[in-house]
Amino acid sequence: MAVEFIMDLLAEGWTEAQIRENYPGVTQEDILACLQYASDVLKSERVFPVDARP
Repeated sequence: MAVEFIMDLLAEGWTEAQIRENYPGVTQEDILACLQYASDVLKSERVFPVDARP
């Protein structure tokens, strides 16, 4: 199961319990790993301002 899918479920308001109930193969550790991965990706993301003037 993709990290993106788990993150989408959480963003839609699903609880950890709901995810585990509907997807029995997913463990608490899997969900925590998804959250850690998303955190790591966001920490490494760089934003460069763009001058909006013509």
